Formats: sequence, C-alpha cells, structure tokens
Amino acid sequence: MPNRLELEDSPYLQQHKDNPIDWYPWCDEAFERARTEDRPLFISVGYSTCHWCHAMERDVFSNEKIAAILNEHYICIKVDREERPDIDKYYQEVHHLLNRKPSGWPTSVFCTPDKRPIFAGTYITPNSRGEKIGFTELSKLIATKVAQKDKSLFKSADEIQAYLDKPASQAIEVKQLNATLIQRFVKQALRIFEPNSGGFSNDLKFPQIYTLNALLDIVLLQNNPYAEKMLTQTLSTMHRGGMYDLIDGGFCRYSTDVDWLIPRFEKMTFDNGLHCELYARAGRMLNDASYSLIAIEIADFMTGKMQEDGLFYSAIDADTEGAQGIYYTFDYDTAKTALLEHGFSADDTETILATLHVTPEGNFMGRNIVWLEAPGDRPEWFDAVREVLLSLREAREYPFIDKKVQTSWSAMMIRGLFELGKSDSSYTQKAIDALEALMDFVMPQGALFHSGLIHSSPKVGAFLEDYAYLGTAFIKAYEATYDNVWLMQAQRMADFALEAFYENGRWYLSRGDFTTEADPADALYPGSIGVIVDLLLSLGILRDESYRQFAFTTLQFYSANLAKAPISYPHLFNQAIRYRFEDLLVKASADKLADAAPSLAEVTYPYVRVKATHNKNYMLCGTQSCFAQLKTPVEIADTIREKFSN
Repeated sequence: MPNRLELEDSPYLQQHKDNPIDWYPWCDEAFERARTEDRPLFISVGYSTCHWCHAMERDVFSNEKIAAILNEHYICIKVDREERPDIDKYYQEVHHLLNRKPSGWPTSVFCTPDKRPIFAGTYITPNSRGEKIGFTELSKLIATKVAQKDKSLFKSADEIQAYLDKPASQAIEVKQLNATLIQRFVKQALRIFEPNSGGFSNDLKFPQIYTLNALLDIVLLQNNPYAEKMLTQTLSTMHRGGMYDLIDGGFCRYSTDVDWLIPRFEKMTFDNGLHCELYARAGRMLNDASYSLIAIEIADFMTGKMQEDGLFYSAIDADTEGAQGIYYTFDYDTAKTALLEHGFSADDTETILATLHVTPEGNFMGRNIVWLEAPGDRPEWFDAVREVLLSLREAREYPFIDKKVQTSWSAMMIRGLFELGKSDSSYTQKAIDALEALMDFVMPQGALFHSGLIHSSPKVGAFLEDYAYLGTAFIKAYEATYDNVWLMQAQRMADFALEAFYENGRWYLSRGDFTTEADPADALYPGSIGVIVDLLLSLGILRDESYRQFAFTTLQFYSANLAKAPISYPHLFNQAIRYRFEDLLVKASADKLADAAPSLAEVTYPYVRVKATHNKNYMLCGTQSCFAQLKTPVEIADTIREKFSN
C-alpha cells in the first residue's frame, strides 16, 4: 500500500511511495508527531536520477525488517534536494560538521525528536561490514539511546545544534582585490591541474565549468599561456567521449576516472546548460570549430530529448534495468553485426570499432563506452556510424527522465542557447521561446517559484539562485533583442533579491524554513553570490550605477576569503576581475546594434555590454564616461581591440 509520498509531485518522492516505510514529506505534521510521541527523526535527502539513491532505496528502504524498525521507533522524512536546495544545504553542512568531509547523495541524517542532529552519513549498507556499522544496527542503537535519554548523546546533539545556530560570522577584514588576484588564481589552479587529461583532480573528475570560464577570461584579458593550456587541454579532452556522449550528445554528471572516460551516467540540465555556454563562447573566442560543434550538439540534444512545451526537464537517470549505463554502452558483437548489416565492409567495420575503442572485452563492465582519441578531428564516417549506434539505442529502454522544471537550471540552459545564438540566430529564437515558456510556468501570477512538475502548478518558492540565474538570462535576452522588457525583468529580479536575501554585503540562499546563508564557493554549479554579482554589474552599466555599488559591497564582504583562495570561488573571482577591469558599453540604436552584432561577437575583450539608445552613431563608454563615437561596426571592433589589447 502506498505511503504519504503518493500525494507528492516530486519524482524522487514518488520513487519511494511504495516503500514499506511510513515516509512523510517535509512538513510540520511530521515534526509535531516526533515531538509529541518523543520519537527520533530519520531524514533522507536525495534526487531522482542518483545511482546511490537508487541503491539505498533497493538495499535499505525496501527492506521489510529495516522498515519495521523505522516505523516503530522513528518519524521518517524524505526530501528532494532539487526541490528544496535550502534543506539540502543545511544537512550538507551538518554532514560536513560531523564527518569533517563533504557529503554526497543520498544524505542520511538521524536527529533527536526536536530536530537536533545526532548522526549524518550518505549511503549506508543494510548490515554492518567489518568496522563499518550498517543501517540496521545504527537505527537500533540510536533508537535505544534516544529512548533511554542517553546523556552523552543529547549533550552531543546540543553542542552540534549550538554550532549550527550560532550567528553568521562577520567578515573579519577587507582585502584589496587587484590584478595580482589573477596570478594567484592561475598558480592555485596549476597546483591541482592534472596535466595528462586536463581537469583539476587525480581521481573523480567534475568538469568545474566555473573554473574553466575564469581561465577563459584570463586568456582573453592577458593571453596567459598557463591559463590557456589548462583551459584548452581540459575542453579538448572532456569531449572525446565517455563523460561526453558522442552518440546522443550531452554531458554526463562527472567522470569516475581520471581520463573522463567512465562517467556517472546521469545527465543534468544545469551541467549541459553550463557546458553549452562555455563551449559556444570558447569556440567563438578561440576560433575552434570543434568546441562550437559540441555546443550545438548539446543544444540539439537538450531541445530534442529534454524539452516539452518549451520547458526543460531537470535530469536523466544514470540507471536502466537496475544497472548503470546499459542504455549508453555497446556490446562488441551487436555493434559489429549492426555495422555490417548497414553496408559497412568487414575491414571498415574493424577500423571503425577500433577507432571508437569498442572491443570484445569491453571497457565498462564487459560493455563498451565509445570514445575518440582525437575528438576535434572526427572521421568522415562518424555521422553515418552514429546513426547506426543510435538505432541500437532506440531499441532499448530509455532512462527515466525527471520532468521537474527548475528555474535556475532552466535559466542556465537558456543562457547557453543565447550564447550559441551569437553565431546562429536560430538558437536565439529557441532561447526566447524557452524563456517565455519558463516565465509562464514559474511566474504564473508574477511571483517567482523555484520548481514544479511539468503540467502542474509550481509549489516551491524561489531561492536566491533562481533570481540570480533568471536575471542573468534576462540580460542575455535583452542583449540579443534590444527589447527593454527583458531589461526591466532583469532589474525586477535584482530588486527582489536585494530586498529578500541581502544584508550589508552578505547574501542568504533562503529565509524560509531555514535561514540559510548563501555560499560564496562554487559547488555543483556557480554559487548564487557570484551570479547575483554578475547580474548587479550588468545592471550597473545598463540601468543604474547603484547596482554596481551593491556588487562592490558584496565583493568587499567576501574579499578576505577571495584574496586568500580565489580558486575556491572561481565565479565570484571572475566578477571581482570584471569589476577591476570594468565593463565596456556599446550604445546605439537597435538597428545599428544588430548590424554590429557579428563584429562584436568576435571581440575578445570579455566584458562588453550593449544598450539600445537613440544615438545616431556608435558610442563606446566605460562605467564613468564615454570615450569614442564611431560610425561603423568595423571601427568599433578595431577600437576595442586597440584599447583592450593583451
């Protein structure tokens, strides 16, 4: 018989509706029952496309014996981290405090009846293995100690809660953020750079798009050879296959090996939006057609497989048929037979399979992930072979799609489409259509929401990241169309964010169930503080200089951390450098700006903004004054290159 989660919209909560556990969604009723019945809480946080979340659902939450323990002694709560990033952030901090290391998903937290944390972990095996305690033994132990009012346990819970509840710290000192910050960033990046395959780890590899974006700006500003090597080696290696899906298109979440070849197979909208924007921009700025092609393939995959009624779904699962990667990988004999049946000769088939690294023994659990040694130079047969391999995939079960629509993630994908639109106007129209659809869905009565299941009404109110990312998407829409409606919407996002989440330079992610401070560091994607500063700087030159002052105050507040370890805050670092070098504004009529767009798209100075005015000629302006009046787009590009040459 389904539990309470049957009534929830969240696909992740729906995945647990048939568990034998008496789950609650996050709600006051659950906490009141825990208090009145003096039962400890078990809180589980995860998401619908997470491999280890599936594993814990199968191994632990479907276990009747474990369910009996939980149902008798606990109040159990399920949380979708994508639906409630504020709750997720809070319990990630709990895990970090208790374990002195970052968490992951699922996040498993045991609390006292009044919500004070006792224990936090991630995936927990059903039974103990060696010295590692299992879920059965752990849940029994905590239930017994809570029932016995164990003094040491409750003292520890008091100390943990006191630490979590302490007032947010004030910035200790303000550091000057000058051009030397760039050298510090590059040196710190070099220390963690993996020189063989690129990226910034010798183990699991996350793409760290925010770091690569910062390196791209450094290359454009200073032509730094170290930054260029780290950037181009990483971009060129990441898309050779494996983490990048050469067949369907789109990036997977991260690589489990150092060479980007064995991915965690889920695909997320935020990853692909960020990749699309970066590869499109790098392809244009560095004149690399292979990067531009990847951006196009990402956009086509997302609009073809992950979009409905203009809205982007949030994620595709890692697993099918109870295992990772079945949909994405290929059996050698099946692939060989398919190529022969489609007219490839025996010799050509052997060459193709060898080039794609498809072998009888396989490179992933006896199956094959396809990849190319030199992805920037695809063989002439590649497109035809891809169609054959696509036909094999089409006969398989497609991975589960989480059809939740999230404001911040969708805005990232829309930004990527706008960036592609600078080279191909068809993507600009796709971006506008998607942005209008998103507004209709998440702003039905004017108020902004964070997420909702497609074809339903969104229920979760917006967080700082939603205002920040949507605001920057509005800026891109304005600069693509010169329509002031978009600029007004961007200003509206900033004004509400300042009113709801800002306090003397400090920013909060939420002020709802939890007053959760925003993190200046970048984690899964660029942190909301860096993105809101991005929005404020744009409005500071396009709308009102006072927004630039708010950006400056924010940079000052976080300057001590930023000055010490800029590599930990790459997107905020990027905005600090942008503030230091300043935006350049091109002002002209909308028609003249449209004429100049192809030339401006090739300008390598990274901080160029455009504004539609009634000027008869082109005006070039800094943040304080205008310095040139020009008549042709060619003059604009030449003047910018001369003024801001490396």
